[in-house]
Amino acid sequence: MLIELGDIHSIPVSHGEGKFIAPENVIRELEKNGQIATQYVDANGMPSANIPFNPNGSMHAIEGITSPDGLVLGKMGHSERFGINVGKNISGNKIQPIFTSGVKYFK
Repeated sequence: MLIELGDIHSIPVSHGEGKFIAPENVIRELEKNGQIATQYVDANGMPSANIPFNPNGSMHAIEGITSPDGLVLGKMGHSERFGINVGKNISGNKIQPIFTSGVKYFK
């Protein structure tokens, strides 16, 4: 596995308007089905509604969800933006290998 449950990544966010919102019953269903893939978390790894951890105010700190079968991932952070000159002033793990993991899964 390239990504483990509980891993924390510092991912660039560059939107000012989008945020995850849904009726509470839909969020409970997503949670029950294990479809909440990623959340905005604080320095202790706890889901957070507070800026700067949750920059857009997404409900339940949801950053990304999957389709019911787990084959489609929709997320807000920009996991594709990493490199030696990206986020130099931000600490943390900036490489979230979701694309490599997806290719590996389908091979």
